[in-house]
Amino acid sequence: MKKAEVKFENITKKFNETTAVDNVSCKFEAGTLTTLLGPSGCGKTTSLRIIAGLERATSGKILVDDEDVTLLPATDRDVSMVFQSYALFPHMSVIENVSYGLKMINVEKEEYIQKSLETLKLVNLEGYENRMPSELSGGQQQRVAVARAIVLEPKVLLFDEPLSNLDAKLRRQVREDIREIQQKLGVTTIYVTHDQEEALAISDKVIVMNNAVIAQDGNPKDLYNFPKNKFVANFIGDANVVKAEIVSKQSNTYELKLAEMRIKIESDKNLENSVSVALRPEKIRIETTNNNNCIHASVNNASFVGSNYQYIFNSDIGKLYVISGDTNHVFKVGEEVFLNLDEKDVKILND
Repeated sequence: MKKAEVKFENITKKFNETTAVDNVSCKFEAGTLTTLLGPSGCGKTTSLRIIAGLERATSGKILVDDEDVTLLPATDRDVSMVFQSYALFPHMSVIENVSYGLKMINVEKEEYIQKSLETLKLVNLEGYENRMPSELSGGQQQRVAVARAIVLEPKVLLFDEPLSNLDAKLRRQVREDIREIQQKLGVTTIYVTHDQEEALAISDKVIVMNNAVIAQDGNPKDLYNFPKNKFVANFIGDANVVKAEIVSKQSNTYELKLAEMRIKIESDKNLENSVSVALRPEKIRIETTNNNNCIHASVNNASFVGSNYQYIFNSDIGKLYVISGDTNHVFKVGEEVFLNLDEKDVKILND
């Protein structure tokens, strides 16, 4: 399978007065899986369609392996796309669906049948070649759509919210299948979703979009642990975004006050008076004894969700959402507790 680097250079896309993508520049590295993540209307699907050639950029350039493809039609881009709706031909068998693209480019019958059977084996659908789409489950139909895309050996493979029609358990299975196939083939893959768990689970790199621009990009762990702004902190997982008061500064070390708690944190930013910080709910520890440097809180709400308890606490810095893996010791509504966390788990946000 060919590998290609894809680049956006100052891409803008307008629909009349609406700007769907606003002067975006980014790189999709060869052989990796990059996810475009964001809420509805953020520009992620429009960006994908621009790469596919289904939309034309208003301005800017798209490069595939340093070749300018901005004005090339979709058929000349060596790009395959898997759609949200699968888009299988209902009157064709599985193998007819998979081999359709090869037939259209005049590949010999013996060759396209052989390649299609090999591809069905790759997506774990060996023996399903003569079934009709209506005889398949949603997950199997999605795999047929993937097989139809990869049988053409494209330089770039695109996925537009491919799991949104599947139930939660099947979503996990199929996303693992897609990741496994991508790694086996080493094909450059660009994947659109609004599901942050999905993005974190399968990606080499995640590009978070909001309001037609890139809010932040990076590998999943860095995005989760080091969000730059409130939007990313809240969109990638859950975060308590609260105000911290700056008590003192010495060189690049700031002393912050979070309710009754004092912490020291390093930052090369020039901070004044107060800052917004993100606290991940699973990083906050619930304690029953006061160690003189903690946040005093009381239980507002407690919910059992199987593997953990989820609490809402009242505190002097507002309501705090906390996840506890301890399902044996349950804190009751109204109970007084002390919340603690490590300094490294407090993240200063740009906004």
